Amino acid sequence: MRLGLLSDSHGRRDRVRQAVRVLDEAGAEAFVHCGDIGGPEVLEEFAGRRAWFVWGNMDFVQATWRPLVDGLALPWPDGTLELRLAGKRLAVFHGHEPAFARALHAARHDYLLHGHSHRREDYRVGAMRVINPGGLHRVSMPTVALLDLRADTVEFIEITDASR
Repeated sequence: MRLGLLSDSHGRRDRVRQAVRVLDEAGAEAFVHCGDIGGPEVLEEFAGRRAWFVWGNMDFVQATWRPLVDGLALPWPDGTLELRLAGKRLAVFHGHEPAFARALHAARHDYLLHGHSHRREDYRVGAMRVINPGGLHRVSMPTVALLDLRADTVEFIEITDASR
């Protein structure tokens, strides 16, 4: 399974649209947004797709967003997101949560995905691979990542668009 990873879009729907298009072309079968989405309109870019997301420290979630998210058939995140895909255990955080530091230290998952720093990263803590796709806002070069869970490979992809 090839998983498109995004983070820190901060309401930049145009960038998310471009990123999803690029990840689609690269073969992404599903998507994970690691927080700081910036508003429910950004989530509309995932309509009709297999996707998950977490809230970030800059997501000021309102109850009025719930019907939109439900209408998009996206799972509403309540805290830590744990997934099992292609036989792998994934934990998804934004990166500011105290539970993120505990998960990083415990290294109980195959993959720990996060955002928050706006810097792409790929490293291991024991056998656990930790990946930050980078950011789509407040960066010199927006990036996303394509994670192939079967091959255990990650490719960072630069998002170049006219709206920078």
